[in-house]
Amino acid sequence: MNISALFIKRPVATTLLTFGLVLAGVISFRLLPVSPLPQVEIPTIVVSAQAAGASPQTVATSIATPLERHLGAIADVTEMTSHSGVGTTNIVLQFGLNRDINGAANDVQAAINAAQADLTTASLHSNPSFRKINPADQPIIVLTLTSATMSQGQLYDEASTILGQKFSQIAGVGDVTVSGSSLPAVRVELNPTTMFKYGIGLEDVRAALGAANANSPKGAIENATTHWQIYSNDQARTADKYRGLIIAYRNGAPVRLSDVAEVKDSVEDVHQLGMSQDRPAVLIQIRREPGANIIETVDRVLAMLPSLQASIPGAAQLAVAIDRSTVIRASLHDVEKTLLIAIFLVIVVVFAFLRDWRTTLIPFVAVPVSLVGSLAAMYLLGYSLDNLSLMALTIATGFVVDDAIVVMENIVRHMEAGMPRFQATLLGVREVGFTVLSMSMSLIAVFIPILLMGGVMGRLFREFAITLSIAIVISMVISLTTTPTMCARLLGRQGAEKRHGWAFRWSERFFQDLLASYEHSLAWALRHRLIVMLILLATIVLNVVLFSIIPKGYFPLQDTGRLYGGIQADQSISFQLMSQKLKQFIDIVQADPAVDTAVGMTGSSGRGGTTNTGSLFIALKPLSSRNASSMEVIDRLRPKLAQVAGATLFLVPWQELGGGSGRQSNSLYQYTLQADDLDDLRAWTPKLLEALKNEPVLTDLNSDQQDKGLETDLVVDRDTASRLGLTASQVDNALYDAFGQR
Repeated sequence: MNISALFIKRPVATTLLTFGLVLAGVISFRLLPVSPLPQVEIPTIVVSAQAAGASPQTVATSIATPLERHLGAIADVTEMTSHSGVGTTNIVLQFGLNRDINGAANDVQAAINAAQADLTTASLHSNPSFRKINPADQPIIVLTLTSATMSQGQLYDEASTILGQKFSQIAGVGDVTVSGSSLPAVRVELNPTTMFKYGIGLEDVRAALGAANANSPKGAIENATTHWQIYSNDQARTADKYRGLIIAYRNGAPVRLSDVAEVKDSVEDVHQLGMSQDRPAVLIQIRREPGANIIETVDRVLAMLPSLQASIPGAAQLAVAIDRSTVIRASLHDVEKTLLIAIFLVIVVVFAFLRDWRTTLIPFVAVPVSLVGSLAAMYLLGYSLDNLSLMALTIATGFVVDDAIVVMENIVRHMEAGMPRFQATLLGVREVGFTVLSMSMSLIAVFIPILLMGGVMGRLFREFAITLSIAIVISMVISLTTTPTMCARLLGRQGAEKRHGWAFRWSERFFQDLLASYEHSLAWALRHRLIVMLILLATIVLNVVLFSIIPKGYFPLQDTGRLYGGIQADQSISFQLMSQKLKQFIDIVQADPAVDTAVGMTGSSGRGGTTNTGSLFIALKPLSSRNASSMEVIDRLRPKLAQVAGATLFLVPWQELGGGSGRQSNSLYQYTLQADDLDDLRAWTPKLLEALKNEPVLTDLNSDQQDKGLETDLVVDRDTASRLGLTASQVDNALYDAFGQR
């Protein structure tokens, strides 16, 4: 049975089906999400806990270890790493690629609840929390909030309570991170000398501060006709309300808080700083939700900026520092332009050989229909418009034209033999129908190994292989339906009865000469078979040699026009000095002619940051406006940055594809060193680091080992403390009151 005959005899139905396929593809093109690469979700959850002022050892033993013991029992955990610093710990759980992230989150919450009984809750700032992340996903846009008159705490308050919530409500936004400061607070800086004179202890002040506020109902008073609701000034919100607080009585006179302390309006954590263009700033990092269209999400965020600017005080300025969509737009525009050029070149080549506009019109329709129809299938499969899927369509341009050419050439052959057009179409398509099917299946079989690949790379290239296979299948269907239908209606006279112009006759002589040259070279090759085989063997050997020496890597290094910088300073550096280092680095980076904007932050953010670490987000100017690639910019900045003593800025190009590890790194590559004993790890890590520094091909080596800072150890005489009625908990509380941000 000739299935194609059904479509050939019903041209109207075939035309409508073809238009329907094109319409579905056009609609899908507008609905498909846009991203730089296929969405590869690596199920990763980060569990965070804070115990302000606690040492890394205390955090690791009393918080991280109990949590790890319960989290390690969760199914399908492929990797679990933790990082404990001063007052904070972060545990990164990475699951198998087929693990549902929501189900994993439920298991993590259950493990945290089960670990509560083992945690030292007295020092916890709050209950441990977790968040779902994609380690390969970077912020799609970074905004800055600055002001010449407002304080950092006020800016952070506006950013976290107004802007952060509004951005989170935008379709496509998955996570909003506000950093660079902390919420407003009243800070009480005690004077121990004055307190000693009055005989007031630190715990006395803390108890008085704790009792200074209440937030409970007071009731009401009613009579026969009137109702009075009772309110009181039971909450103090500013420093002025606290200064007059009575904390004790001495000799019948009240001792107020202002007598023993400096009370001022400040922020919860003074060890936080964000910078933008030499000005203090609060940074707002916005990440997309899985599968969201980056360009549309950024457009929604940008469209919201005028109304959000109007909703905050006029003294605060909201600006865009990093916009990831600009590079993606340019990249996709280039790929789309390449796709159109490829279609044009295919049509030109077909016309050059067929030399007839009617005949050329058939592949001219078959190629775009096959590619546009593939977009509808991509939408149904949940794919996106990205560099790899568009590259698959570009490559498919050369494949999809083959089926139409094979069918059309066989039909033309019968017409040249004198057969009527309609009968030639029926016979020609029946003869090559199986051939077209076998050709398409053999092309698809080439991509089966890619479909069987596992891991991140398998997920990444699966969309490429399936998109290309879909285009080939649709091309096969078009070549057996639409193409013969067009041949039966559009092909003109063929053979000797067809009149040709001078262009056809000139090109025919050229092709005849080309064919004669090929026949001559083929005859020479057949006469000198040994030489041809030796050339083949030499080619194979050369390929093996070139394969062994060609550079190899995980993924090609991209110039996205974005750089990320990780600051690592001396571990004993103060926050004040670290703030100066951050400003110096931003000034050096901003002075480079290829840099457009540079924003940074430093401080113990509670997400793994410490006082001696910081981050920079750098946007480069467009390639048309700079004369250097991102790596060349890094190379020329490296000696200038090295002049800053006491701190190092590690710059890396911002890549669209991450390495798949949830652990933060200042480099493109990272190695994890493990040992059964912490002392062995501390001894061998610097040795390995020094050995790697001797390798000339490696630069910017660093370690996240943080055990060389200054510390003060207090040895408590337990016998004397017991005789005085003091417990270890009371001693710790006194130290925490005096030196922690309590």
